[in-house]
Amino acid sequence: MPTPSDFEHMLRESALRVTGPRIAVLSAVHDNPHADTESIIDVVRGRLGTVSNQAVYDVLKALTSSGLVRRIQPQGTVSRYETRVGDNHHHVVCRSCGAIADVECAVGHAPCLTASGGHGFAIDEAEVVYWGVCGECSSVEVS
Repeated sequence: MPTPSDFEHMLRESALRVTGPRIAVLSAVHDNPHADTESIIDVVRGRLGTVSNQAVYDVLKALTSSGLVRRIQPQGTVSRYETRVGDNHHHVVCRSCGAIADVECAVGHAPCLTASGGHGFAIDEAEVVYWGVCGECSSVEVS
């Protein structure tokens, strides 16, 4: 479990200024993987008191641009954020409740899947989203 000083170090290593909102947002994303922006805002406000929506959006943009945070947006959903970056993992999304979970790489080394034709691109990442119904929702449907 990273400490506030770990988050400070991460920010400095990414050439980002260390601020209370940046530490709070990075910590909130770490503690709540796949959280949407509104949920992150609520957590940050619980930790810092008042903070504007725009400040949180700006911090999320800076953290995403620096590579400290990954933004995902499965089709038909709002943006979600996670601190698990750089390993090219994938996600499974429940069609019923919207729950999201991490799924390891499909096959072999990143980018996990070999495109049938690269069209001249140097492919270095694959984004795969698996869709289905989670165990909790499928047990409710069966009942």
